[in-house]
Parts: sequence; C-alpha cells; structure tokens
Amino acid sequence: QVQLVESGGGLVQAGGSLRLSCAASGSIFSIAQTAWYRQAPGKQRELVAVITSRGIANYISSVKGRFTIYREDGKNTMYLEMSSLKTEDTAVYYCNLLYAGRDYWGQGTQVTVPS
Repeated sequence: QVQLVESGGGLVQAGGSLRLSCAASGSIFSIAQTAWYRQAPGKQRELVAVITSRGIANYISSVKGRFTIYREDGKNTMYLEMSSLKTEDTAVYYCNLLYAGRDYWGQGTQVTVPS
C-alpha cells in the first residue's frame, strides 16, 4: 500500500516561489515514476511535471524554466520547486505515483497566486 502526502502549498504573490513536497510510504518509491498534477477551478486535472525512477524529467510548456521536479529516493520524497509564479498557476497540486499500471494519489495541496 502506498500513501502520498503533499505539503508546502500556500498563498504567494505573483513572481514569488514555493516548494511542494510529496512524502511517500511503502517500498516502491525508488522504482516508480512520479509526477505532479494540478487542477484549477472549473478545469480538468493536468499533468505538470513527471520524473522517472532514473531521474528523467519532463514538463508542460507553460512551466518549463520556472518549475523543477526532483526526488530524493533515500527520503521517499518528491519535490516541485516553483518560481516566477503566475496567477494561472493557481490550482490544487496533486502528487502521483505510477507503478505496475496502478496510479496512487495524494490528497492535494492548494497553491494560490492572487491577481
């Protein structure tokens, strides 16, 4: 059983920075693909960034150069470093782990960038 717990969300002014964390339980973290998704009000959940077990990262175009995804397998933790935040980054951010065809999700953490 895998449990994912996000933290680090909050309210930040445009242009500011935040770091989200996702702590995972269980023993598969280091061999699983992990990702950050987000869901803005009235919109579908979208993939923001993904990182493989080998550390290969990919991002959606709107966050490239502003967000960095990385992980510390020894701590079973994944991070999303966000900078130059924009109002359109406002959303609930979810941690995701994919292993053996099964998705695991955290409960989400709110990021708000007021206009």
